[in-house]
Amino acid sequence: MADGSSRVVYAALAGNVLVAASKYFAATLSGSSAMLTEAIHSTADCTNQLLLLIGVRRGKLPADPSHQFGYGMEIYFWTFVVAVLVLLAGGAYSIYRGVSELAAPHAIDAPKLSLAVLLLSAVFEGASFRVGYKQYKKVVAAHRVPGQSVSLIQFIKLSKDPSLYESLLEDGAAIVGLAVAAAGILGSAYLGLLRADGAASVLIGLILITNGFAILVATRSLVAGEAVAPQVLRDLRSAVKGHPWSDRVSDLSTLHLGPSCILVAVTLLPGTGNDEEVGQEIERALKTTDPRILEVLFRFGAPSIPFG
Repeated sequence: MADGSSRVVYAALAGNVLVAASKYFAATLSGSSAMLTEAIHSTADCTNQLLLLIGVRRGKLPADPSHQFGYGMEIYFWTFVVAVLVLLAGGAYSIYRGVSELAAPHAIDAPKLSLAVLLLSAVFEGASFRVGYKQYKKVVAAHRVPGQSVSLIQFIKLSKDPSLYESLLEDGAAIVGLAVAAAGILGSAYLGLLRADGAASVLIGLILITNGFAILVATRSLVAGEAVAPQVLRDLRSAVKGHPWSDRVSDLSTLHLGPSCILVAVTLLPGTGNDEEVGQEIERALKTTDPRILEVLFRFGAPSIPFG
């Protein structure tokens, strides 16, 4: 069975396929630039979800001699590709279509059909967003600090699972884009503002570019190598402090090798006792605290970052 993040991607893909098909149909009949832009938006979203699924699949490949800690970080690469696709292919072309329409505006045919398709699309996109939002709430609840709330923006900054926050951002941008497209069609068809359709296309392109930039920023840090979220690090440190040999631990560093793979490096101070036994106890405590920990490495010496 697919994990929570994969379910979010599959839900988004299913919704986007249905939405894209209906938008292309309406765009063909109506000639609306905003509707065609929305169809291209949904096509880009479908491509993005497929790339994310490739990343999720490759990220689960077992370790081998060339990737001894596995392929978990591949999901970060594919998410980066997705962001560039949204930023360049989706946003730039949408703006181009909108500017062309502004230069030579024309009346929209069958506006009621277009609005009906947008309404149906909003239902699909809303259902997809709901799946992702429920998974987001589940993840936040698992690592929430008592008495503190975690906003969606904070979650995106702290999340190590791009397949989840990327789908949330895409679905959110899609819902906003649908509202903009509807406003453009209404203005052009019923208020006599022929350029409203082109203006909506430009605005949708700007939304796509903003969305792509947000994904790029969030993923860049993961590609560069990012530590676990602050609350997770506090939990790991607390697990170490709860044992008699905690005075031997001078430093604890972490690195995400993927959304569900964590590498931990523990610096031990020289001391009496069986180092192997101490190491086994530390590793057991850490892996019990967070099952995502793939490997625990040990080194001896002074800490690079004070432990505490």
